[in-house]
Amino acid sequence: MPSLCFINRLIARLGTVLLFFACPASMVYAQSFNVTLLLSDSTPPYRQFSAALKKALGEKTPNINIIELQAEEHLQPGLNGKADLIVAVGLKAGELVMAKSDVPVLGIMIPKASFGMLLEKQALRHPRQPMSAIYLDQPWDRQLNFIQAALPNHRIVGVLYSPDTPIVLPRLPQEMSLNAKSVRSAETLFDALENILSSSDVLLVVPDSEIYSSNNVRNILLTSYRYKVPLIGISQAYVSAGALGAIFSTPEQLAEQAGGMIAHFAGSRQLPEPQHPVSFSVALNPQVARSLGIRLNTPEVIRERMDKSGGGR
Repeated sequence: MPSLCFINRLIARLGTVLLFFACPASMVYAQSFNVTLLLSDSTPPYRQFSAALKKALGEKTPNINIIELQAEEHLQPGLNGKADLIVAVGLKAGELVMAKSDVPVLGIMIPKASFGMLLEKQALRHPRQPMSAIYLDQPWDRQLNFIQAALPNHRIVGVLYSPDTPIVLPRLPQEMSLNAKSVRSAETLFDALENILSSSDVLLVVPDSEIYSSNNVRNILLTSYRYKVPLIGISQAYVSAGALGAIFSTPEQLAEQAGGMIAHFAGSRQLPEPQHPVSFSVALNPQVARSLGIRLNTPEVIRERMDKSGGGR
């Protein structure tokens, strides 16, 4: 008959084996995972994203440590040795990470075109550095579907873009056409804008800081209003300032998506492919619609129309 000591040792060993197989998720995160959250500045969208990401990660992964910095702090010494992943929020943060670090990077709130240029620089500086992103801009299909759902009689879509922000123009549905114009310099911006407005039913904003800078946006909005051409923006701020409407992803929606990507990387050490936002919101300005003589449906009805046509994804 086995001794009591032998039986106790066997039970202890069996308990260890059972614990290993019963708790694989906890084993994955047994060691702490260090994330540096680098914000481009301290404005509300970045602060909201930071708070929402910390909440999302707290719910998804138990052992993630977050060190928050702002771009002005210039990636303090020792960061590369401590961080397993840098989450760069905004283009300024993304550019700083590229210049100072070779740690894996997840970019947030960076336009797709700008992220493409960062990847080109990365290929020269840190060709093996893993990089991914959740783009700032919504996919083209979703934006065009929003215009169709909200403004079914507005079929000529005007787009202004600068040569430094290359965009891949989409294939449009048969009932829509695209009126796109490249703006070569700040001096020619408003001539190009008036040309676009005089030959378009709606003006669609793209994330292009050369054209839609803080100095230009107010005049662009006023000019489009004078031409009675509705402007579709890229954020709630545009709608509040006088755009007819916008589809955009809130900091909280982006943080939820980013939390899932970070959790995936913490477990696999593989970053998912760069991607557009999954969740999005619809905002409308009824006062601007009335002034332009446009009858708008509610955001709920517009979302329903988008979903039926497959553009709500």
